[in-house]
Amino acid sequence: MPSRFSSVSLQNRLVAGSALLAVLVGGVFIALILALSALREATKQEARSKEVTASALGLEKLVLDVETGVRGYVLTGQTRFREPFDDAKKQLPNRLRNFEVLASREPRQRKRAMALTEEIRRYISDYANLVVQLPSLRAAQLASDIEGKNRTDDIRLKFKRFLDAEDVLAGSRERSADAKSEHAIELGVAGLAGTAAFILLFGLYLARSIAQPVREAAEGASRLAGGDLALRLRQGGPGEVGELTRSFNQMAGGLESARIELEEQNAQLRESERLKSDLVNTVSHELRTPLSGVLGFTKLLLTRDFDSETRRHYLGIVDAQARRLSELIDDFLDVRRIEEGRFERAQELVDVGTLLREEAQLYSAQSRKHQLALELPRVPLPVLGNPDRLRQVIGNLLSNAIKYSPQGGIVELAAEADGDAVRVEVRDEGIGIPAHQQQQIFTKFFRGDAAASGITGTGLGLAVSRDIVEAHGGRIGFTSAEGEGTTFFVELPGVNGADRLGQGNGVERS
Repeated sequence: MPSRFSSVSLQNRLVAGSALLAVLVGGVFIALILALSALREATKQEARSKEVTASALGLEKLVLDVETGVRGYVLTGQTRFREPFDDAKKQLPNRLRNFEVLASREPRQRKRAMALTEEIRRYISDYANLVVQLPSLRAAQLASDIEGKNRTDDIRLKFKRFLDAEDVLAGSRERSADAKSEHAIELGVAGLAGTAAFILLFGLYLARSIAQPVREAAEGASRLAGGDLALRLRQGGPGEVGELTRSFNQMAGGLESARIELEEQNAQLRESERLKSDLVNTVSHELRTPLSGVLGFTKLLLTRDFDSETRRHYLGIVDAQARRLSELIDDFLDVRRIEEGRFERAQELVDVGTLLREEAQLYSAQSRKHQLALELPRVPLPVLGNPDRLRQVIGNLLSNAIKYSPQGGIVELAAEADGDAVRVEVRDEGIGIPAHQQQQIFTKFFRGDAAASGITGTGLGLAVSRDIVEAHGGRIGFTSAEGEGTTFFVELPGVNGADRLGQGNGVERS
């Protein structure tokens, strides 16, 4: 028997143990699901009991409104005192039907509810309607004093009996829900404890079964990592153990023959890993905040009722965060297009002055602490290019100027014809760029100390802007001093034909 057991391969042992674990976990989950299902049903019954109670109390209030309206009208003779009666009478049919439906789930309560609703209908039809229609207020007053009191007292008594019975049912259902909740917790704890014990025992068994060969392989791997590529493990052993040693020796031989190739590839892999890590960190950080905002405020709007002004405010926040997500995705797509060489510059005649006015108007309301000053010549500033891409560049520079001057101040946007070129400048009074970071400012994903300062961004805006400007045959640069602000400039090749641009495109001259 022992020899037969020892001949069983490690793979078969793992399969058998995994199957047992799966059966155990599956049984625990099935039992837990059944317990939770019972708990859920008990909770539903408890919630329905509360609904029945609330419906009964609301219905009782309507009956009292009827009585109040009848008495007020009879005593004063003024129709405005009938308003509680009229309003309650309009609501009673639906409230009575709803009450009957809610109370119909329990036979005894259903019987009480039907008797109660029938009494209320008779009270309305046989008494209340007749009293308010009597021609003599004195007769109506007598009827209201005697008959009304008897009928309403009878209805109140029926309501009391119904609510007392419902309280008893609610208490029973609450105790049932608590008991089932405790049962589900006990079952879950017991199942988890049993599963954990089985996993622990199975893990100990596996550790003892493969400890020695794995230890030798680990020691060999350490020596191999230390540079001893001539190391070979002693081959032998049953099943997977022998396969492990053979594979290890083959790996060692392959590593020894491929040392030079791996060293050459190592630098490329490190750079690739760094870029991937930067991308993952940037995406996870920048997408989390707007996505959390969208999800949070959407959940609020779905689960709560707000007035129209609050709802509109929350929808505005969701819209702003969704737009931020869209802009982040557009940045990543732009980088991909540019790197793949799929960026095409449209050959359209664009007035830079008009473009700057539009962007200035758009960003002027972005921050109350900033004042945006626009300096433009009175003549058009025509260039050839893609207006959407050029607008993207100006938008990036304006957005950065506002973000990197958190204390507020003036952001200046200026443009002029500079020989055969058009020069655009964006100046801010912000934190500036430290000298040791200026060489990396157009590097993808580089943000300097922005993340630590709580300034949002992906580190792609300036890199994309540089590629766009260079694709238009221009150049982009900056001057900055730490703590004294930054000035970014963009120079684009100009176009002869400013008059044609001003007339044909209707450029506003200012």
